[in-house]
Amino acid sequence: MIREAEAFVAQSAALADWLAELPDELFAAPSVLPGWDLRTLVGHVAFIQHGLAARLGEVSHDAPLPSAEYVRAYRPDAADIDETTRRWVGERRPAELLVALRDSAPALATARDVPAKAVIAGPRGAITARDWVLTRLVDLVVHCDDIARSLPERDPVPLLRPALAATTRALAEMLAAQAPGRSVEVRVPPFVAVQAVAGPRHTRGTPPNVVETDPVTWLRLATGRVAFADAVAAGAVRASGTRADLTDQLPLFS
Repeated sequence: MIREAEAFVAQSAALADWLAELPDELFAAPSVLPGWDLRTLVGHVAFIQHGLAARLGEVSHDAPLPSAEYVRAYRPDAADIDETTRRWVGERRPAELLVALRDSAPALATARDVPAKAVIAGPRGAITARDWVLTRLVDLVVHCDDIARSLPERDPVPLLRPALAATTRALAEMLAAQAPGRSVEVRVPPFVAVQAVAGPRHTRGTPPNVVETDPVTWLRLATGRVAFADAVAAGAVRASGTRADLTDQLPLFS
């Protein structure tokens, strides 16, 4: 069993429950993602769920890409992602999209049968089954936050602890892989702390360069929803030390 699949299914259900309370006309409201209304964004999330199970059945014989490398293809493929999303969403009504979000049985059943280290053919290259599920979970959680930010007058979409924890850790590990080193300690309590960025290595005592933030701010930083300097200025990030600046390392999906 790929354990992140259970977190994905539970978070999808939480999102569907939240969306079910919205009147249909709100789905035509613009989202925080340029060019997408809320219906398109919700459809994209439903499409992510559809693709989760479908791709787990496509075996690849290529060497798998590390997840930190795999996600770098998101930005160059943005136009393709937009086109594929719009084509899949089509004229689907909000109620149809909610049904698709709740249709989690295939994803969970498939994830039970596929070994975590199996290599599958992802849309942007070969990847292990576990990393594929994890990238889908990251996208889901980040888009749950996007949907909540699109309707700021409402209570936010609940981010369930297992999904938020797995996503926070995954993004921190991607940072450590993309910017290897031990000169900066990045802390996102209560879920993870990693060392990253090339430079003088810290060996004992309090690290001289520390970046600390909360999980939701970390999601936004890692995916380019907020700039590092802006988050520091707003007090959402605490950065201490002469090297505690992640401007050049973020976002990860670029």
